[in-house]
Amino acid sequence: MTVQKTDPALDAELAAERHHLTSSRAALRRMRERAEGLYRTGDGVGGDPFAAESLGRALAQRIAELADDPDTPLFFGRLDHADHAAEAAAAGYPDLDVVDTEHADNAGASFHIGRRHVVDDSGEPLVIDWRAPVSRAYYQASARQPMGVARRRRYGFAAGALTGFEDEHLTEGEELGTASRILTSEIERPRVGPMRDIVSTIQPEQDDLVRAELATSLCVQGAPGTGKTAVGLHRAAFLLYHHREQLRRSGVLVVGPNAAFLGYIAAVLPALGEVGVDQYAVDALVAHAPVRAVDAPAAAAVKHDVRMARVVRRALYGQLVKPTESLAVSDGSARWRLSAEALRRIVDDARREGLPYATGRERVRARVASGLRRQAEARGESPGDTWLRRVGRSAPVREFLDTCWPAVDPIGLVVALLGDRALLAAAADGILTDAEQDAIAWPRPLRTARLDRAPKAAKLTAADNVLIDEAAGLIDRVGSYGHVVVDEAQDLSPMQCRAVARRSEHGSITVLGDLAQGTTPWAARRWPDSLAHLGKPDAEVTALTTGFRVPGAVLDLANRLVPALDVAVPAATSLRADGSLRLRRMSTVDEELPGAVRDALAEEGSIGVIAPDAAIEACGLALAAAGIPHSTVDDLAAAERVVLVPATLAKGLEYDHVIVLEPADIVAAEPRGLHRLYVVLTRAVSRLVVLHSADLPAELVG
Repeated sequence: MTVQKTDPALDAELAAERHHLTSSRAALRRMRERAEGLYRTGDGVGGDPFAAESLGRALAQRIAELADDPDTPLFFGRLDHADHAAEAAAAGYPDLDVVDTEHADNAGASFHIGRRHVVDDSGEPLVIDWRAPVSRAYYQASARQPMGVARRRRYGFAAGALTGFEDEHLTEGEELGTASRILTSEIERPRVGPMRDIVSTIQPEQDDLVRAELATSLCVQGAPGTGKTAVGLHRAAFLLYHHREQLRRSGVLVVGPNAAFLGYIAAVLPALGEVGVDQYAVDALVAHAPVRAVDAPAAAAVKHDVRMARVVRRALYGQLVKPTESLAVSDGSARWRLSAEALRRIVDDARREGLPYATGRERVRARVASGLRRQAEARGESPGDTWLRRVGRSAPVREFLDTCWPAVDPIGLVVALLGDRALLAAAADGILTDAEQDAIAWPRPLRTARLDRAPKAAKLTAADNVLIDEAAGLIDRVGSYGHVVVDEAQDLSPMQCRAVARRSEHGSITVLGDLAQGTTPWAARRWPDSLAHLGKPDAEVTALTTGFRVPGAVLDLANRLVPALDVAVPAATSLRADGSLRLRRMSTVDEELPGAVRDALAEEGSIGVIAPDAAIEACGLALAAAGIPHSTVDDLAAAERVVLVPATLAKGLEYDHVIVLEPADIVAAEPRGLHRLYVVLTRAVSRLVVLHSADLPAELVG
């Protein structure tokens, strides 16, 4: 049922809903003002400075969480639960208290469902957070299983103003599903700027994934437009709501493919009231040293290979040397000695315990000092902790450690490994071929290289940072997050997966991706392989195949490429019969691109011009000559409707209108060019225009 303005009763109900929205916004404002008042007076709260600082941080985060965007609906739905007792009495069974015992607590109650919890001055809820247990019925209830809901109401909004509503009487068998006008218009609404949340349109299969338990690790194989990224972000928000204190201590991490992608999704979690989540591009996650060089393809392939983990470990633990001489330490009054055999036993025991390298070094130091103290005690001395620390830091003990268990810096180790052919040959023996060693070895060693410190002059690559992260994880423990969301995971190399695994060792993980969109040379072809490298081999793989954002005509075109992609993924389908697709041969970019962009500007929504990387400059010049304002995808502060996107940066982004230039050149530009083209074609959520002067790839027209 949709509101008709000519019906006085419905107009009155619409007015009541608008009043509730106004009251809710006022209540949220008062909640924020109270938090701001507490923040201003926080320095007067008793307690130590650490407690005051912790309170200040908590209040600052609370203030940020209570921010209200007037253009974003504060609530989007309503649940009216059936009064089962009244129904039973009307049916002639007055002694039957409740028909639906599972939902008895909510019988007769109504709840407005929104992005965050809002209460009035007396503490009564005006809006229920979408993550609360009672809200699940909004996403899961159906005419077949009403879950105690008599009526589900969806609201239509425009620029934050409530414009109408739509009702489903579930207990009467009335359910609109995807025929809902409001639901459909929200899914298809033109989008300009960053990605928005999907709390008002989450579908039941998505909701099941969002509400999975914290201990559960998931892998979501999602076809284009199925909402896999949104599922991962909303799961993070859901877990933060239900495990607030635990995850506030351990943290939540979101890993994306690049800065452009992170800029695109950055507003989603804050819109849901979650501002304390760490977000990193995969290269930034392991940015131990500045990137000053680029690997040749052969070198990058070897460095990203999982076998490099064994090479790095060998190089690190190859620094250990078995003691061959005894150790003597004087404390000023006597001279104490440990035999070479005792020292070997200490080193061997620490090695077998499997501790991080730096911890093992300190363990050896402590056991050497303890061994010397036992000698002193056997002779009637009573050395205390001060004596123990002094002996442990003495010159003989330091010299022993520097010889047998030397200090190692992760950057210094990788620089030495790549620059010292003898070290590389010893560490890679039986693991890498001679040709693979040649591919990664530096022509000349760095003169200032030292194992115990990071050299300043090293020209390191992005892949070198992955190796450095591996070394860093062997030397010291990396802090583990309570939950990690990793998007576009199909493009992670085994070594990058290991970097993510180190940060989720004691937590769970949500893996998002599409094997058909794998574009890196090391892209995954099977999820079990990636999950093993991520440290979660038992994670369940779930496929999302129903596209809500990509029109059917566009998806059908892209699906022509799937048989040639060498991956086993379920076929993707679209619920949308709208949208448009045009394939057009062009003469030159200067002549055709401006006209196509002007046609797109006549419609609502964002416009992405996606071209081969080498053609981006020419596209920019053509648009500038035509006087068409535009920005580039890496200019996160720009607000132009027209965005120039190199094909290699298009992954994860979406635009209402997409103009793709020269598919054949996109395919020819890299070994997995067909996968890249599949990504590019599926960025359109309303209209797709393909401009080409060269013939289209045979796989696309076959």
